[in-house]
Amino acid sequence: MAWKRVFLLHRVAQRFAAFSKAPGAREQTTASPGTAQGCGAAEAVRPPVPAVDFGNTQEAYRSRRSWELARNLLVLRLCASPVLLAHHEQLLHFARKLLGQWMFDKLMKMTFYGHFVAGEDQESIWPLIRHNKTFGVGSILDYGMEEDLSPEEAEHKEMEAGICTQAMYLSTFPGTNKREKQYQVHPAFGDRRDGVISARTYFYANEAKCDNYMETLLRCIQASGGASDAGFAAIKLTALGRPQFLLQFSDVLTRWRRFFHQMAAEQGQAGRAAVDTKLEVVVLQESIAKMGIASKAEIEQWFTLETLGGSGTVDLLDWNSLIDSRTQLSRHLVVPNVQTGQLEPVLSRFTEEEEQQMTRMLQRMDVLAKKAREVGVRLMIDAEQSYFQPAISRLTLEMQRRFNVDKPLIFNTFQCYLKDAYDNVTMDVELACREGWCFGAKLVRGAYMAQERARAVEIGYEDPVNLTYEATNAMYHRCLNYVLEELKHTTKAEVMVASHNEDTVRFTLRRMEELGLHPADGQVSFGQLLGMCDQISFPLGQAGFPVYKYVPYGPVMEVLPYLSRRALENSSIMKGAQRERKLLWQELRRRLCTGSLLHHPV
Repeated sequence: MAWKRVFLLHRVAQRFAAFSKAPGAREQTTASPGTAQGCGAAEAVRPPVPAVDFGNTQEAYRSRRSWELARNLLVLRLCASPVLLAHHEQLLHFARKLLGQWMFDKLMKMTFYGHFVAGEDQESIWPLIRHNKTFGVGSILDYGMEEDLSPEEAEHKEMEAGICTQAMYLSTFPGTNKREKQYQVHPAFGDRRDGVISARTYFYANEAKCDNYMETLLRCIQASGGASDAGFAAIKLTALGRPQFLLQFSDVLTRWRRFFHQMAAEQGQAGRAAVDTKLEVVVLQESIAKMGIASKAEIEQWFTLETLGGSGTVDLLDWNSLIDSRTQLSRHLVVPNVQTGQLEPVLSRFTEEEEQQMTRMLQRMDVLAKKAREVGVRLMIDAEQSYFQPAISRLTLEMQRRFNVDKPLIFNTFQCYLKDAYDNVTMDVELACREGWCFGAKLVRGAYMAQERARAVEIGYEDPVNLTYEATNAMYHRCLNYVLEELKHTTKAEVMVASHNEDTVRFTLRRMEELGLHPADGQVSFGQLLGMCDQISFPLGQAGFPVYKYVPYGPVMEVLPYLSRRALENSSIMKGAQRERKLLWQELRRRLCTGSLLHHPV
């Protein structure tokens, strides 16, 4: 089979450019560098942000019957049992054999399933969604499909899909080092579920399976549009194609970005935030010429008044624009290897089948985004492991450029336990303002910390995670504060504060009041998982703040892996769970003492 020499990032940009020519796609706007179209200041001064009391159990649980409170308390208490959690898979298997499938399903719906899952299908979830909406809480629909694979089966699938692409890279460049360690497949982490307690995981089987996932996600988007106004649907990009494509793409993006920071260090700017790092063009041209990457005359063509706006400096956004579809630099795209000092190509070769797989992945994303726009649903692109995330964020950014025209339709997710979270957030905000599209983001602490740490130690690369929980909290608040400051100056950007941490929610409410961000504007929303932290969600919703529950649904047996992780997650955040149990007890006692155990939500 004939090989093609193709620059990966250039090819992805071309694919998106091709899709953007379709009817209804975003029209290109022209703006000089630094022009912030769509970043106009808010016009009116709004009333103060309403006060919210997270300790008022009567208001927090006004939407729940007493038997639901008792069930919630039971489930949370069981989640705190180390013995039960250590043997939960064996106990579930035993219960299913003892009771039979019908009785087992009934038992699960009375306990864990009923607490954490909305229902089995699109019709059965509507009563809960509408009930929550009555009390001011919206929904992010998430079909809880996940294969129930053994660790051995999961590892086999992952390695089978990944070895061929890694071998392809080595055969393409026999004289160079392998991909960076972080972006290599490794048998010890073939089962990507290991150590992950709060996120679904998909394993690639074939393209037909990806098409099936897409059809399921289309139904989820349709259900979200029919069940509520201005709802969300959650999607994972690893469900839409071969994850190893994301590994390759992430490797390319990381090498190119690291080259920029290497040049910054040579100019005495090491350690600066990415948004504040600006390279002197003349010095940069001389450095690149000395490396032998291109002649000085060729390099001068890279940095023109059109690309730099006459500033004489290059920032990371300018640097990234050098390798998109507007330039033809692929033959020059090499980076120096820090260890060897040798120049290595940032290129990949694809077989015809791999080219088709990449194209189909982008087509599936395009289909989902168009469906979401059609039915008025926003798409929440979930974050995944750090070795996939550069590619996921780049693909999400391309979707945002096309679909976030008048308001945010596509939301990216930023995991604030990562050391580079602040750089990622600030650069995306800046890019949205420069190019005139609407920034949309969800901020989370992260779901893969234990796995990320173990993988970095085992394979031998720098741990991408902040050293302590306190450092992660500081990073979350730093990123959040930056976005909130930006929202003060733009009416078209939005952020979701996805957190079960009361301190973080209080911090957000305080900063909103200080900055004059009113909940009625809808720029700041909050998110929690169904079955967790009702004492945060419902007081926010009843006070008029946009707040959403992540609402999984699906047949009992298909969501069992999800339920297992919910139980484990509750055990891992004991401080928050203990407070929630205390509040549930408090409300049940209040109802008992006041004769309102038969409370009916109105």
